[in-house]
Amino acid sequence: MSNKNKSLIQSILPWIVVIVLFSLLIPLLSSSSTSEVNYNEFMTIIESENVTEVEITPGTYVTAIEGTYEKTVDGETVTYTFETNVPQTDEELNSLVQLLEDNDIQIEIIDYESSNLVFNTIISLLPYALLLIVMYMLYRSMAGAGSANSRAFDFGNSRAKLEKDSKTRFTDVAGADEEKEELKELVEFLKNPKKFVSMGAKIPRGVLLVGPPGTGKTLLARAVAGEANVPFYSISGSEFVEMFVGVGAGRVRDMFKEAKKNAPCIIFIDEIDAVGRQRGTGVGGGHDEREQTLNQLLVEMDGFSGNEGIIVLAATNRADVLDPALLRPGRFDRQIQVANPDKRARTEILRVHARNKKFAPDVNFDNVASRTPGFSGAELANVLNEAALLAVRMDHQLITLDDIDEAIDRVIGGPAKKSRKYTEHERRLVAYHEAGHAIIGLTLEDANKVQKVTIIPRGEAGGYNLMTPKEETYFQTKSQLIASITGLMGGRVAEEVFFGDVTSGAQNDIQQATRIARLMVTEFGMSDLGPIKYDSGQDAVFLGRDYSSTSNTHSGQIAYEIDQQVRKIIDESLEQCRKIINEQKDKLITIAEALLEYETLNGEEIEALYQTGKMFNKHDGKIDSKPNNNSDDDSSNPKPIDLNDDLLDEMK
Repeated sequence: MSNKNKSLIQSILPWIVVIVLFSLLIPLLSSSSTSEVNYNEFMTIIESENVTEVEITPGTYVTAIEGTYEKTVDGETVTYTFETNVPQTDEELNSLVQLLEDNDIQIEIIDYESSNLVFNTIISLLPYALLLIVMYMLYRSMAGAGSANSRAFDFGNSRAKLEKDSKTRFTDVAGADEEKEELKELVEFLKNPKKFVSMGAKIPRGVLLVGPPGTGKTLLARAVAGEANVPFYSISGSEFVEMFVGVGAGRVRDMFKEAKKNAPCIIFIDEIDAVGRQRGTGVGGGHDEREQTLNQLLVEMDGFSGNEGIIVLAATNRADVLDPALLRPGRFDRQIQVANPDKRARTEILRVHARNKKFAPDVNFDNVASRTPGFSGAELANVLNEAALLAVRMDHQLITLDDIDEAIDRVIGGPAKKSRKYTEHERRLVAYHEAGHAIIGLTLEDANKVQKVTIIPRGEAGGYNLMTPKEETYFQTKSQLIASITGLMGGRVAEEVFFGDVTSGAQNDIQQATRIARLMVTEFGMSDLGPIKYDSGQDAVFLGRDYSSTSNTHSGQIAYEIDQQVRKIIDESLEQCRKIINEQKDKLITIAEALLEYETLNGEEIEALYQTGKMFNKHDGKIDSKPNNNSDDDSSNPKPIDLNDDLLDEMK
């Protein structure tokens, strides 16, 4: 049975139950304490009892007789009511009347039709009422289930959602100063267009926000509408495209028609690449419906009829696939790159999302920003939300640094798998592997800074080492890249030095190191082959583009030399890594043993272990507690890890 039929039965069933109960209650409500007697008993009552009155109701086939009589029982007079039926004949009726008159009983003859007029009327109208109710319920059910059919003529109408009085402001958008500066012109134009007209300037008709997901493109568009206090139409690019050709174009026309009525206003098209993809691409031709929709959008943005007062904002993370006609001046006049925030911007974003949260005194947003390179604004908001959830789960009154560290790990690699059991040998191996990464980052000047090390499994990794650049830059030097490769090799070399064997745990490290080394040789020109770009054959194929562009253009001899240079870079980094680890054995053991004891160490703890060999107390999440960061008073800090001579000899 379909859902539609089930819904119909469920809507009608209560009414049927009510009608059945009503029909059953009518006889009960009309009944009384009257006793029914047969004809012989009736004759006995007439002759022997003191009958006061009798009502005779002639019917179609029988005559109904009802009467009352009084009788003394235990000194009290009790009134009894009786009724009986006799056949409806003239002889029987005359005989009955004569009998009652002979006994001086008052007779009242009642017309059957008049006495049951109301009841008969209700009974006769009940089927019609039931039919009307059923028809009404059917109509309602069909109208609800067939709402798409009832809106058949509205199929081509715009699906854009209108939002007035947006509460979002530029103060809600942190870390995007340049982007906000570009968009403030739109706000000024929407508020005071005469200022631009008098200067002969034309405001951009369209602004394209380009950037990775989660960088705040939609938030910026809402902030523009909120600052200008104008209507805000929002729609996704996929909402234009339908199965039927011409529907998307009709929706575009209707959207601009409605926008003109509320001008000045903003139209925001999210994920515009769904409808604005380059025409003529793909094997076997393009998509007629999508192309017609794009054509109509092009006409509306810069066609024969002007759309004064309407500014189109659009967002995408694939500007490279958009049609060139959409990006030309007169349509999307301006492109604003909304990139992932840098450290300073991440700090501002964290402060915005921390407004309604309580943090421990030792939480420093600058340090948190340093631990989250490459994070988008949405990911930073998710980090603080996860930290708040973890604080509640741990019954903390304040969000601690440990809560934020765990939240960062969750966003990067998912929750920790504490139920996964390691043997003691595996735990030690993972601890020394991760400590090998950390010691390289602490020793090499150009290496990435260690922010956190843990031996708790997370995802597919047995351990986790977060290393970030000491300073965020827009380019990297050769020494920095080599230091990165050296840091990636630290885990594998630590396994060799301390256990005399290697494991498969360094698979991802080797993959990343090889990728960096190959980029240095083939694209960055940082090898003996010189500053020459060698095609690597790794370019993604895009339908409609030139397939031959991905083919290798260098000879087999050059390919051999590339492999030799990559091997040379890796081998040199390995030798440098072995040298550092052998020189820093004692400190590596200190960090590794601390990892075995505490399982997770953050950047401050690792730095303290490296410099002093001691740990320091952390905030416990209580309001009345204060952190103790590297106090000079040794009594307030845990004792440093005691590494006896036997253990040192064993590790060496």
